[in-house]
Order: sequence, then C-alpha cells, then structure tokens
Amino acid sequence: MRRNAVRLLLAVLVALAAVLTGVGSPAQAAVPESPAVTYTNPIAAQRADPHIFKHTDGYYYFTATVPEYDRIVLRRATTIQGLSTASEVTIWTKHSSGIMGAHIWAPEIHFIDGKWYVYFAAGSTSDVWAIRMYVLEGTGANPLTATWTEKGQITTTWESFSLDATTFVVNGVRYLAWAQHNPSEDNNTSLFIAKMSNPWTISGTPTEISQPTLSWETVGYKVNEGPALIQHGDKVFLTYSASATDANYCLGMLTASATADLTSAASWTKGSSPVFASSAATSQYGPGHNSFTVSEDGKSDILVYHDRSYKDISGDPLNDPNRRTRVQKVYWKADGTPDFGIPVADGVTPQRFSSYNYPDRFIRHWEYRGKIEANVSPLADSQFRVVTGLAGTGTVSLESANFPGYYLRHKNFEVWVEKNDGTSAFASDASFYQRSGLADSAGVSYESSNYAGRYIRHYNYLLYVQTPSTTTDKGDATFYAQ
Repeated sequence: MRRNAVRLLLAVLVALAAVLTGVGSPAQAAVPESPAVTYTNPIAAQRADPHIFKHTDGYYYFTATVPEYDRIVLRRATTIQGLSTASEVTIWTKHSSGIMGAHIWAPEIHFIDGKWYVYFAAGSTSDVWAIRMYVLEGTGANPLTATWTEKGQITTTWESFSLDATTFVVNGVRYLAWAQHNPSEDNNTSLFIAKMSNPWTISGTPTEISQPTLSWETVGYKVNEGPALIQHGDKVFLTYSASATDANYCLGMLTASATADLTSAASWTKGSSPVFASSAATSQYGPGHNSFTVSEDGKSDILVYHDRSYKDISGDPLNDPNRRTRVQKVYWKADGTPDFGIPVADGVTPQRFSSYNYPDRFIRHWEYRGKIEANVSPLADSQFRVVTGLAGTGTVSLESANFPGYYLRHKNFEVWVEKNDGTSAFASDASFYQRSGLADSAGVSYESSNYAGRYIRHYNYLLYVQTPSTTTDKGDATFYAQ
C-alpha cells in the first residue's frame, strides 16, 4: 500500500512538472479564429491619412488626402486589395474663396443613421493655416454617386487650429475625437473627445485626453493628432500620430476600459513608447495617421496607415507627395492589447505560423535559430513572407519580416534564418513544397524541396527538417497560418 502511494505521488509530481515546464502532452489546436490574410503593399501611391470603411453592402470605401490638398476623393471595391485598382471619384472640391478653400486634409467616411458623412479639415483662402473641421452629408446608397451637402464646421471650445476628426460608437454612445491647439499649451495639437448630439455637432464640454510631452511626441513639432479607435474585448485603444510628418512620425496609443467614462481624462492611460515607428530594415519611414478596418472574412483587424519608402526629404515634408496607403494585420497579445509589429516591407504582407500541437507557440527566429515560442517579442521575429521559392519549380520560401533577404533554411537538418548567399545550395535548402497539414488539412506543412519526405517540424521546441512517422511527429510538422 505504501509503495502504491509513493508511485501515485511520483506520478502526480511528474504530471505537475510537465504542466509547469510545458513538455507534457501537447494541446492540439483548433483552427485559429483569425486565420492569415495577406495583401500586397502599397495599396495606393500618393494617398496620405487613409481611411477605409467596410460597409454592410459588401464594399470597402476608401478616402485619403491627395497631395494637391484640393479635393475629396472616394474609391470602392469588394476587397481591400481591389482598392488599389478601383476607379476614383471626386465627390467634393475646395471652395474658390473663403473657408474650406485650402489645405483639404484627412477625410474620413462613415455611415450613420442611413446617411453618409465625410469628416475633413480645411483652411481658408485668406489664411491657409486657419485649419478647422467640417462635415459633408451624403444621401444615396452609393457614396460615389450620392448627393453631398455641407453641414458646416464642427464647433469646439476654441476657434483654433483643429483637424483629424474621427467618430465611433462605444456602448451605444457616439463620440468624436480630434486634434486641436489648446491656447493655454505650448504645443501644436493635443487630443480631445466629446459625445455627439448628431453627426456634425458635439455635446457637452470637450475633454483633453492627451498632449505631446514625451520625447518621441515632440520631434520637429509637438504633436498629438490623427486619433483612431479600435475595441477589443472590454478595452478600447486610441492610436494617434506624433511628431513631424517625416521619418519621426509614429504612432502612440491610449487605453481605456470600454465601460469607463471616455469623456474623463482619468479613464485613459498613455503608453510610454511608440507602438509603431519607422523601420530601416524594411525601408518604411514615418508610419502614421492610421485607421482600422476588418478583413474580408471579418476575422482579422487591419491597420491602415501611410508612410514613405525613404527617410530623407528635401524641404517641408508637407510638400513631399509620396506618402502611400498601406495595410497589415493587427495581432492581439494574450493580455488583450494590440501588437502592430513593424511597418512591413513593400510587397506581400507576412504571416505567422502557430504549432498544431502547441497552439500558443509560433515559429520564430532567435539568434537566427528557428524555434517555436509563445508570447513572441518582438512580433516581427515570428512573421514570415511566403514568397516564390528560391529554387522555383512550384516551391515557396519563407522570408523573415524583420530581416528581408533572410530565409528559413535547413543546415545539417536544423532550421535557421540566414541571408541568401545566392548559391544554388542555399536556394534548395531554403525552398519547400507547401502541403496540406499532415495532422489537419486546414493547416499547412512544409516539405523540403531537396530531401523528399522531410518536413519542417519542432522537437523540444527547436525546428528541424525530419521525416515524420508518428502522430505526434505529424502534429509537430503541422502549422496554422495566422
């Protein structure tokens, strides 16, 4: 009896150790709730401050600032990628004199109570920097052919520089958020929020929820602008743009409980660092003035933003026309906060690959070794672009998102991330046949192009190219694209 008790105690201790160390029986994954979506960037050249709205009619509607700063344009398509080739319609042109006669900036399109509304900023022909916020109302099912009327200026506390109005609903209450110069502050713009009594009128006294005080918010100019809200679970996240509109432009973020009083400054917490910034590795500079939309299947959140493909600008950045509209998937951390990663390279957007046997672990590189790991930081270590195989002949290669030109390859049957040296041996070692998942056809498995029957699989959380034989082996060689 005593011997059996000892054995039982040992079994319990072994099981507990397995749980604590994560090396017990794998927890086989269900198909991810948010499967991979890919797009090819940029979506639109010379279109800044982009806003993409997915409507219930099955269309995405896209508007943005044009470099001439003289009109408001719209496109629509049934896919996000389709916006890149969709015809563009001018729905409104600046006034020839007076207000709304200069600097037509940052339009956003929304559908509210059966009508279309476009929020935008504009200056005056008598003072191009007398920037204020205005609203257009459109009647008709298709905003590209709707009848548009001017609802006038959005009135706020002060008659001062104001722009970048956005509207959203949280818990049934419609809000307006925007950027404005507070005359009592030594900066360019701070962020404000207020409830709305109708789509062109705020109610109550606006609340200031953020001002530029941190070092990365005050480079070139002291700016908080371009607010955009996304809700996830019981939290809301308000991203905003900071600093001058050159390579220093970046995104910060405020967080609040979705059940809090959003018109109370105390409800909001500001992050101490940018959440999205320039990346020399991917040649993306000054990402900012974002909006959010959702993927075609409705399962992924999509970050929409502009940036440039070069760092150095001659003259005033506002006179440089080459900010481009781009998109990429938003990932969500275990704690429910968003992880935007880095602005990815031009071309096809990257994916992440979770383990079939360990659903919280993703393929990543660490000191160039391939492995699977949970809670990957930085996110880009676990992002790979699936591109045409370096060896051709129907293969694919997996290119690192944050080390462009580096690929997953096997070496002595270990998987590493290494730079393409241009040799045929490297091309073969870095090329794979993309197969249906060995453990689940909804997943994916990668078979070596030069060692038939050997697949990328994890063993003790490291990646190898091996021949899977057991059920566990096949699970270890199966991944879900996210």
